[in-house]
Amino acid sequence: MPELARQTLLVDADDTLWENNIYFERAIASFISFLNHKEFSPEQVREILNQVEREGIRKHGYGLKSFVISLVDTFERLSVEPITPALHETIHGIARTIAEQPIELMSGIVETIEYLSPRHNLFLVTKGDSVEQAGKVERSGLKHHFRGVEIVAEKNAATYLELVNRLHLPLRSTWMVGNSPRSDINPALAAGLNAVFVPHHQTWVLEHEELCQPSGACRLLVVERFSQLRTHF
Repeated sequence: MPELARQTLLVDADDTLWENNIYFERAIASFISFLNHKEFSPEQVREILNQVEREGIRKHGYGLKSFVISLVDTFERLSVEPITPALHETIHGIARTIAEQPIELMSGIVETIEYLSPRHNLFLVTKGDSVEQAGKVERSGLKHHFRGVEIVAEKNAATYLELVNRLHLPLRSTWMVGNSPRSDINPALAAGLNAVFVPHHQTWVLEHEELCQPSGACRLLVVERFSQLRTHF
């Protein structure tokens, strides 16, 4: 791609700038091992948990609180023994291991953000619990590189259009950068934005979706690593 004039980059946070889902995967593995179901395989338990999480998101949104509720609900559906205060505390303890993780930035993030920030208009756009996500942003040490931080309940075409209108962003020179086809790429393209797909090897299964192709004047860029944005922007 030839060198671009000043662009607006809406940058995803979890699993784009820093690791996130790997900690949930470890917690899920611990939960499945703790449940130790006698009839269902670990894969079957995970499928049930996935469905419970889908249902839970509609009621409770994203984040650790919703995740804990899903673990408890899954345990209650599958366990032959009732959930006691002790079992409840064990499940909460499994989830707490996620909250206790330090922010682990992806390789090359600091250098790339420092390169992009003076050249383009950067906004951090993340979804989930507002307090939880704001805490991550603060601990990341990256906040000062962004013109604004937008924490939204869901990432869909309507959300992106609302951001475009409220922040007065030009469609043709605005890009959504992220690792999730479902939340970052496809709805941004549907809203008329450009998009940069930065795949992550452990993107959350509920974020999996076939990558859409851009239509009209929209552009889609696929890179292997976030640091490659320096080549294109």
